[in-house]
Amino acid sequence: MGIFSKLNKQLDEPATPHPFKWWHIPLLLLLIGGTIYVYLSNNNKTDASNAQYLKCEGKVFGTIYHITYNSSTNLQPGIDSVLAKVDSSLSPFNKESIITAVNNNQNIEVDKHFQNVFNLAKTVSAETNGAFDITVAPLVNAWGFGFKNKENITDELIQELLTHVGFEKVSLKGTHVEKTDTATLLDCSAIAKGYGVDAVGDYLESVGIKNYMVEIGGEVRVRGYNDKSKPWNIGIMKPVDDATCQQTEIEQVLSVTNLSMATSGNYRNFYEEGNKKYAHTINPKTGYPVQHSLLSSTVLATDCATADAYATAFMVVGIDEAKKILKKHPELKVFFIYSKDDGTTACWHTDNLNKYLVE
Repeated sequence: MGIFSKLNKQLDEPATPHPFKWWHIPLLLLLIGGTIYVYLSNNNKTDASNAQYLKCEGKVFGTIYHITYNSSTNLQPGIDSVLAKVDSSLSPFNKESIITAVNNNQNIEVDKHFQNVFNLAKTVSAETNGAFDITVAPLVNAWGFGFKNKENITDELIQELLTHVGFEKVSLKGTHVEKTDTATLLDCSAIAKGYGVDAVGDYLESVGIKNYMVEIGGEVRVRGYNDKSKPWNIGIMKPVDDATCQQTEIEQVLSVTNLSMATSGNYRNFYEEGNKKYAHTINPKTGYPVQHSLLSSTVLATDCATADAYATAFMVVGIDEAKKILKKHPELKVFFIYSKDDGTTACWHTDNLNKYLVE
């Protein structure tokens, strides 16, 4: 009898019942559970690719925002509403904002956005020995954007302005800001964009969005995956001496998810003196531009406001002091671009950033 004949004969015969043993039950449950897990895992991986991704952009905080999110519903009205609230709280350019009223010494009740930013700024200031200080506004105003007023700066002026600078001169009592010096002014520009990114991210999550990227003026927060079911790719720009901002070159690409990123140094906002490059950052302790080689400070953290604040603080203190601070904050991931003695640029990053680097 050939093999096929034997096989057909076996198929025609009634099957012999297989004895069932007690230990088959957990095995059966394990197999069922494993099947469900694989099914759910595969569904989670394909959700991002199957669902629609929408994009929106607009203007806020004197810059442009770009947002991509995994949804079939247009959420831009809600996004713009959130950003408008943050702007009305923290923008010094908005004459009706809460921070403008505080700077004008009006007895105004501050909202939750202002309280959140103030408290975080105070924490980062303490952690960086005052390198991050939102009371730096009088100095920033005196120097002017891009140091356009530097010809008017004198040592006497700086010393007088420094008497109005310092976090110890302001406090938050409930919902009111109290000052020991009415000439003390607040400037949250070094943290407001990051906070705005977080506010939009929180809004998206509140309406069930799991996969998104929010970017405001270079500050970024990502969650979940992109439309290819992969982590989001974010580029760190090279500092290029180009006032027109037309030259854009990527120094490093990072592949990340569930993180936020902020860069201080404005990518190309620096000046040259004595054949060395210096970033446009005011040291709140000296009142003068920082005098070290760090050109660009990129920080990754869970929330963007924290990343934004530390990125600025590191620009103030420079690489060596930043490394000391980072020893106390291993949760932070950092990428620095700095100027070498010969005028060329080089990079340094923390070891915990290695797995995010795209070769």
